Amino acid sequence: MYRIIVLCAVSFLFSCSDKGEQPLPTSFQWNSTTIDGKAVGAKLMDVSRRPVIKLSFNAPVDIVTARTSVVLLNAQADVVTTQYSTENADSVLVMEPSADLAFFTQHVVQVNNTLKSKSGSTITNTGSISFFTLINPTDKFPRIPDMQLLDSVQRRTLTFFWEDGHPISGMARERNASGDIVTSGGTGFGIMAMISGVHRGFITRVEARDRITKITDFLLTKAVKYHGAYAHWINGSTGATVPFSTNDNGADLVETSYLVQGLLAARQYFDGATAEETALRSKINTIWEGVEWDWFRRNNENALYWHWSADKGFIMNLKIQGWNECLITYLLAASSPTHSIPLQVYDEGFARNGSMRNGRQFYTITLPLGPDYGGPLFFSHYSFLGVDPRGLKDKWSDYEAQVVNHSKINHDYCKANPRKYYGYSDSCWGLTASDNSTGYSAHSPTNDLGVISPTAALSSMPFTPTESMKALHYFYYVMGDRLWKRNGFVDAFELNKPWFANSFLAIDQGPIIVMIENHRSGLLWNLMKTCPELKAGMKKLGFKAPYL
Repeated sequence: MYRIIVLCAVSFLFSCSDKGEQPLPTSFQWNSTTIDGKAVGAKLMDVSRRPVIKLSFNAPVDIVTARTSVVLLNAQADVVTTQYSTENADSVLVMEPSADLAFFTQHVVQVNNTLKSKSGSTITNTGSISFFTLINPTDKFPRIPDMQLLDSVQRRTLTFFWEDGHPISGMARERNASGDIVTSGGTGFGIMAMISGVHRGFITRVEARDRITKITDFLLTKAVKYHGAYAHWINGSTGATVPFSTNDNGADLVETSYLVQGLLAARQYFDGATAEETALRSKINTIWEGVEWDWFRRNNENALYWHWSADKGFIMNLKIQGWNECLITYLLAASSPTHSIPLQVYDEGFARNGSMRNGRQFYTITLPLGPDYGGPLFFSHYSFLGVDPRGLKDKWSDYEAQVVNHSKINHDYCKANPRKYYGYSDSCWGLTASDNSTGYSAHSPTNDLGVISPTAALSSMPFTPTESMKALHYFYYVMGDRLWKRNGFVDAFELNKPWFANSFLAIDQGPIIVMIENHRSGLLWNLMKTCPELKAGMKKLGFKAPYL
């Protein structure tokens, strides 16, 4: 974490001369600094590449000692060749680098204890200040047509699931450095990403079929199940549960619903009469029909519970309640051909009999559901990877309005930038759960830590196509290889520090591919519309849409 340190005196000591002359300071002190006319305070970003740095002292400075005692250092701590001059009766030292500084790089002005005044006094307060030069606004990669750029984003992001999937289970690793830890929900997203990859010609139908078959075989024969549901984290070699936390060491019904969503999309996609595709559909049905959704009502309550384990039971005691990312959990539970839930469980459990409504305006945009400002953007992504929100309504909400308005509010918040984080704009936006420089957090307008997560804007592509494409241009062309790596865009970044993640998370990479594909062709939405159980379950819960 970079901090600007300013060490300066705030008091002066004077003594009167015997001859009645102007009092002279008893010590030589560094008072203040400006860079390009801006006072150096708590933070200074966006400095020009040839800045004018002015250091004010309480007495005339000796420029000879200044040339070796006040130095400008680059990010490698090398001294930058600098021109020196003075003004204001030599009490202001002016420094200007002899050549342009590197873009968006930390530099340090260091004042050492060998600096003297013209009268020979040694500086009494030393220290340093740091600043960052501006971001290079020019394109880092050649401009290409937008459709070609979307191809590139989908293709490269797919490598996280395709090339870097677990070699034994075929499932998606939780993140790029998680070793044997694979994730059930992220695997569901990855399966949908693979289908998109086939559609775009990145991988073949047979390759995807075989990989998904490998995943289903592992889920059926090795992965531990809890009343048909899977853990959040699984050992990709043994199938054993990897605890997500002390008490979360068993079933995660929400993550299971993301996995099943992906599997059902695959079942609808691989609809051929070959023995291999027929067998794959059968395996998916076995997994799907084995999830005991109704058992997670806990003693037949009118709500679903998120977690259960063999030794902890329902100790987590977390009801799945909206509005959040869990609509798909209730839709699949209502759609199950073997363990379905009734309408009352949805109304009381998820919709909370209407308590999930919001109805207030933010940036003149009405938010139908959820917390103020909408919460992190993944609320509008995970359930709608497969469920088309266009024209979708029930007695509680208009879901197209929800996802579109949520995305626009998030965009407008970043554009307004009320917390004045460096870098936020209508081109650099998107707050959602992701890594940050100190850990992981569900970033949102009400939990804004200065972190932009590329998945937020890019996975909103079907809802805010213009704003999301503008963000994509910024991430790719302006930020360039600071964000664009082997597996696509890094998980998050903070220009305010600055900090750039070196991580890639399955639950963030997957929605980028899938939602871009839904924006382009509606592929996953159209596949799930052919799922008869899901259509019946949605109708049972009172949903209406042109496709129901």
